[in-house]
Amino acid sequence: MTAPPLPPPELSQLRAKSPQGDQTVGDGLTEHLLDTLLASLAVRRRVGYLEPAETVMGGQFWSAVGWAALAHDTGKIVGGFQAMVRGRTRAWGERHEVASLGFLPWLIEDTTLSVWVATAVATHHRALTGQNLRDLETLYGGSDAAELHDRFTPIPEPAVAAMAGWLREAAAAHALPAAPQQPAGNMTAAGLLHQAHTLLQTLLDRWNEPVGPREGVAAVLLQGAVTMSDHLSSAHARLAVAQPLNAGFPALLEKHLAGRHSTLRAHQAQAGDRVGDLLLRAPTGSGKTEAGLLWAARQVADLAAVTGGTPRVFYTLPYLSSINAMASRLRELLGGPDTIGVAHSRAASYHLATATAAQDGDEDSTSRASAAAKAVSRAAATRLFHETVRVGTPYQLLRAALAGPAHSGTLLDAANSVFVLDELHAYDPRRLGYILASARLWKDLGGRIAVLSATLPDSLAGLFRHALRENIPLLEPPGPRPPTRHRLAVRHHHLTDPAALAEVRRRLDRDESVLIVANNIAHALALFEELHPLVADRHGEHAALLLHSRFRRGDRLDIEKAITDRFGAGAARRPGLLIATQVVEVSLDVDFDVLFTAAAPLEALLQRFGRVNRTAARPPADVIVHQPAWTARRSRPGEQYADGIYEREPVQSAWEILTRHDTALIDETDATSWLNTIYGTDWGKRWHGHVMEHLDAFHNAFLRFEHPFDDREDLSETFDELFDGTEAVLLEDKDAYAQALTEAKGAAGRLLADDLLIPMPYWAASLTRWEKQLKVRVIDGNYNPRLGLLSVRGTPARTYQPGEVL
Repeated sequence: MTAPPLPPPELSQLRAKSPQGDQTVGDGLTEHLLDTLLASLAVRRRVGYLEPAETVMGGQFWSAVGWAALAHDTGKIVGGFQAMVRGRTRAWGERHEVASLGFLPWLIEDTTLSVWVATAVATHHRALTGQNLRDLETLYGGSDAAELHDRFTPIPEPAVAAMAGWLREAAAAHALPAAPQQPAGNMTAAGLLHQAHTLLQTLLDRWNEPVGPREGVAAVLLQGAVTMSDHLSSAHARLAVAQPLNAGFPALLEKHLAGRHSTLRAHQAQAGDRVGDLLLRAPTGSGKTEAGLLWAARQVADLAAVTGGTPRVFYTLPYLSSINAMASRLRELLGGPDTIGVAHSRAASYHLATATAAQDGDEDSTSRASAAAKAVSRAAATRLFHETVRVGTPYQLLRAALAGPAHSGTLLDAANSVFVLDELHAYDPRRLGYILASARLWKDLGGRIAVLSATLPDSLAGLFRHALRENIPLLEPPGPRPPTRHRLAVRHHHLTDPAALAEVRRRLDRDESVLIVANNIAHALALFEELHPLVADRHGEHAALLLHSRFRRGDRLDIEKAITDRFGAGAARRPGLLIATQVVEVSLDVDFDVLFTAAAPLEALLQRFGRVNRTAARPPADVIVHQPAWTARRSRPGEQYADGIYEREPVQSAWEILTRHDTALIDETDATSWLNTIYGTDWGKRWHGHVMEHLDAFHNAFLRFEHPFDDREDLSETFDELFDGTEAVLLEDKDAYAQALTEAKGAAGRLLADDLLIPMPYWAASLTRWEKQLKVRVIDGNYNPRLGLLSVRGTPARTYQPGEVL
């Protein structure tokens, strides 16, 4: 590799972008092109040898990426674009990537390579084909060469030959294969646009017909490599080059365990020795997470040796709160605030909470604004694939199915990577099917996948094996059964029954720490109203706490802190009461003396049980399960649900099992066999069939990439419905929201304002109105900081009441 060429005078004044931030002029065009090429080389070092793409492209994948990165914005030499970036015109109206195509025939001799490069150049901003009238076929497919010439001129003639010559020198400096030198007299604006027109028609013919899955995947990976390189260059960002989960991680973990007077367990060591995909079933408290990390470190070392890259590690969980807790745990273990990326829709909020936690109560607007700006920057770094370890929801990875300029980089980043899927049982059949279909693709792209669970039913293990087309081994801790933590009791009355309240009061009178988990918010509110006065009189106003999903974000953070301060695992137990809904199942590391819960699916109950006698440091503690009320939902009046939330059959099956074991001492080993019984019922067989249907449907509709450059943005809303809800601000908080927006600039101000948002389900958008100026949904609701959202005033058909599924 030789020194890169300096731009000739004909190019030195050309700009790639308008001025940003404090700039007086935008980035130079040749500077941006060279930076993008260098970024592509960094991406290549990160990903390594990409067998699926290299096979399809005859070993020229990274050459195509390099050429496309170097040439992608060359069409910005056009006079109309330069006038726009200099502020002389408001808009140009044409697409620079089309003009960029014209340089390629002068530069690349191999016609096959040239078409691949042209494909990546043409599609790095826009879809090639589509339905939204913004794709290149709609804009230019009907234009002849003469019309294209008229639309793109004027073009400075000296710049055409100068750009071609500079590109050739830059390519030679970085060992890109080039065509023989062209006479400078052939390189005219007219010739450039004629070649651009011809090559664009070739691309439209090439990609309008469906292609096979291997070719389609290779095409999306190519697009992803170029768009990732372009985004890195535009943001002046860099990729992390180190992977902390590497061959040295086992020694680091052993040192960490020694500091806690512990050592590696047999199943953890076995996981660290395994090369290949893994199923791990290990009880709570057995070091499941550490086993998964040791497995991941082994896969990283093996993949790095095979591919020459730096494999990324993705640790996925279904809930934002558990993701945030895991990210903090990994940061403590691996060291450094920039080590771990957080990939979910509220990542910036997590970074803000992390940044302000150490401010010793300093809440002045300057420090808040500074922390918010840093939090936004950290979240943006993760979106640019900076960190090599990322904790997030599978949703962020599944968006790769949308492909296109916005999402193809996600697919490339998943190639040759390591995936730890935790709590896979928490997803409904549709989401689970989509995740398993994506896991199959990750494996085909050179990835390694592990599933971790405390209670993994055989049915789910079989689905994972089917998805990956491999008889993956199931690893379980050897030796004696885990310590028994719980004594089961069932009650044949409802959780809100007077008999239940009397039993809870007796426990509170004994100064115990009591956890009550209701299935819906209405029941939680009713219980809190009944029991709060007793606890407040005995132990103080804040000894009784309520937690559910309909609090302002800032209020919920305060409540969660109060809960962990009083009931956190490992701390001295203090008397008091927490009443919660399902949000407590995964979000908090807490430990109580006793649990009272409504009956629910067995997996949910096991999570609730885990909040009592968490480390088995005490004799078995009581977990008391109450019979639910079988009611209908407004949307499905003919079907029955446990407290209006959970479908009846799996809850009924769990209830029957639990009643047969009333007063028994239980542990996770019992739970696994119980789950197998439930998944062996007619309901379980239907569940299995639904997962398979969604796996196949998602694979066939999204992951074959038969039309890899067709526009898919219309499907983005479908993903949002599946994995994201929406949020709204109270009408009474609208002015405070507007004021918070002014505390810091741009996204940082919006992040500060987000503390006032209340989560809502996607369908509940109809209960809100869109405030255009503030860009936020607004609800007219009855809200209390200790009780949460009590009601929303809307149309009679859609008015929310707190017992409903939200």
